[in-house]
Amino acid sequence: MTLHPGNDVVRQNARAKERIIAPVAAELRWAGLLSVLSGALWPLQAASLAWGVAEWVAEAPPLASALPAAGLFAIVGLLRATLDHRAGQMLFDAADRTIARERKVLIRREARERSAMGSAGIAAVVVDKLPLLQPWVTRYHVAMTRVRVLPLLLFALTFSLSWIAGLVLLVAGPLIPVFMALVGMAAEAASRRQMDEIGTLNEMTMERLSAMLDIRLLGAEERVTSDFANRADELRRKTMSVLRIAFLSSTVLELFSALGVALVAVFVGFTLLGEINFGSWGTPLTLGEGLFLLLIAPEFFQPLRDLGAAWHDRAAGYAVVDELDRLDAVERLSPLGNATRCAPLRGAFSIKTQSAVVALPGSTIRLPDVQLGPGESLAVTGPSGAGKSTMIAALLGLVPLEVGEIEVCGQVLDDATADAWRQRVAYVPQRPHFSDLTLRDWLDPRGTGDAPTDALRVADADRIVARLPNGLTTRLGETGGGVSGGEARRLMIARAVMMGGDVVFADEPTADLDQETADRVTNALIDFKRQGRALVVATHDGALAAAMEARIEVAA
Repeated sequence: MTLHPGNDVVRQNARAKERIIAPVAAELRWAGLLSVLSGALWPLQAASLAWGVAEWVAEAPPLASALPAAGLFAIVGLLRATLDHRAGQMLFDAADRTIARERKVLIRREARERSAMGSAGIAAVVVDKLPLLQPWVTRYHVAMTRVRVLPLLLFALTFSLSWIAGLVLLVAGPLIPVFMALVGMAAEAASRRQMDEIGTLNEMTMERLSAMLDIRLLGAEERVTSDFANRADELRRKTMSVLRIAFLSSTVLELFSALGVALVAVFVGFTLLGEINFGSWGTPLTLGEGLFLLLIAPEFFQPLRDLGAAWHDRAAGYAVVDELDRLDAVERLSPLGNATRCAPLRGAFSIKTQSAVVALPGSTIRLPDVQLGPGESLAVTGPSGAGKSTMIAALLGLVPLEVGEIEVCGQVLDDATADAWRQRVAYVPQRPHFSDLTLRDWLDPRGTGDAPTDALRVADADRIVARLPNGLTTRLGETGGGVSGGEARRLMIARAVMMGGDVVFADEPTADLDQETADRVTNALIDFKRQGRALVVATHDGALAAAMEARIEVAA
């Protein structure tokens, strides 16, 4: 079987256009039309300027030609500026909508169905890469529209006055898109490599920052610094590769443009001096005609130069869309339900698992059979990576089962019951996370409006809030800036108390805490249970596991 990688690139580019360009195609067409009209008005300005200068040289009355020429030049210039402004407004509006749409889809999907790509990689796509779509939308397609019309129009005007000047443009003009196409293939490949390296460096940064304490304890600062230097140098090298291609392309385009304009200027100059008496149609060029040719020759090459510059924007855009397509194709875990608020699930509280197997990307985890009733407690233990957190997620309906079933409140946990089931549970995740809300609002996720005093007391967190500078109106950082790890966990337990429900799930609530703080968290969870609610904890902590009524182990 013969592989055709070029066909794959063509198909990828076609998909990219369908995804990014098709939704705003109407705006791009109108913007292109306005831009073409603006460019088509330049010959009127050039003619008025050439006419005014020619009349002035011919010693005509100054105001007889200068005022009409200046007036026509100004009016046409104002009209062109209006057309360009409107076209630019339409283009940037289309680009902003495109980026906002892709960003919205990406953030919503990653928040609900996370992929193997880390948060740093996602952040790189959202912050660094998606904005690269803007130049592609705002520059490339208008440049392509202009290059299809304006060079032909200006060539026709030039050829109507001088067949030699027209021949110069005819020879020099096509060399630009030919070379641009050759450079474009290398530019696309280089842009894709640069995009990959940006994501790699961002992921490495987040990974090292999260492990900073361990790095310092192990004395590995120099090794980490060296790794960063190597990755940064690799990004510099790939970025310079893209820039080299861009500068090479620009140099060649400017060379051809300069040569074309210079040859037209030489012909016009020698014709006006009387040294050349051929190249025009019958009669020698007049001063006005020669000036007109000199003014429109650079504009013949301008759309081609604009397209050459935008060609690299197109390459960068294709590289971004290629990464978005790869993210779309990644295997994901879809949580059950629609993540919408609804009435709590009816029925007496109970949890039962039977022959349940969770399907993860590339692996499966068999869950032990469990039965849990009102007010009962359960510790889920096992080695790291065995699936303790996965079991908690499965009981919450956050990961689907491959086989078996989970029953909650006497009903099968599925898409129809998951949202209602989660209205009856509270969850303390392994890593504390605080939204950008006041502490009062964050502690009340269901919006009951109740004072959190009792919940803070149950969680032994009332003194934590008392010493904060703004009390319940404090806004903590995303990871709980201003409170310790143990304090953040106790605040999360208080939030779980405020959530109410029949059961609280806690994932490694005492991990990485000193013994005194771990005991405080354990006591807070036990106080939660004393209120008559069920408790399920995933833990390595033997003391916390021993405080539970039942214990199961997830095998690796």
